This record gives sequence, C-alpha cells and structure tokens, in this order.
Amino acid sequence: MGEAIVVPWVNKDIMISHLEQISKATEQSRHAVVIMDGASWHSDDIGNEFNNVSIIKLPPYSPELNPIEQVWSWLRQHYLANQSFNDYNDIVSQVCRAWNGFLECSDRVTKMCSRDWIELIS
Repeated sequence: MGEAIVVPWVNKDIMISHLEQISKATEQSRHAVVIMDGASWHSDDIGNEFNNVSIIKLPPYSPELNPIEQVWSWLRQHYLANQSFNDYNDIVSQVCRAWNGFLECSDRVTKMCSRDWIELIS
C-alpha cells in the first residue's frame, strides 16, 4: 500500500486529510504506521482522531532515518529530474505518474522503506 496526496502547499489540515486517506485505505484489523519528521505541520496531536494509524516522530535533524528521503531520491532519479513542465496540471500529472511507477514494484517499496530499527509485518 502506498497513499499519497498531491497539493501545492502543506499545512496541518492537509496532513490530517492525508492521514484520513491512509486510515481509510488501511485494511480492517490492520494498523498503519506513519513516520514523520519535525515539520511544523507534523504536530504531536495530528494522529489523535485515527484509531488505526500511529505516528512515529523522528528526532530532529535525522533525514537518514526517514524512509521517504530515499523515495524522493528515487522519484527524482527515475521520473522527475531534468525536465520542464507545461503548467501546474502537467506537474501534478507527472508527479502522479512517478508515484504510481514507484508503487508498481512492492519489493522496491518494502526494501526502500524498511529500516533495521523497524520491523514491517506482512
């Protein structure tokens, strides 16, 4: 599973909408874990309303612990680097294409998003 939301800006309300999307996509009797850095919209109370989503907050200045950093790098290397876009809709379309391309291989997702300090249960 890989849920994403494409928006022109981010704030706490957008992040709550994204967590709601993750919550709805999480199979019944399963639990989602979302790893967050110290962005201002990643406040401590952001996941309180979801009983099937937990938040793990990373320590400050630790991008090497955040799996999404490797995902961003992969997206840039394989889809998004060195191009120009026609307009906003083209940007959104290309970002969605990149995200869907990333998700095509579940082994890639698992490998890139796994960390020694967290065990993913299949």
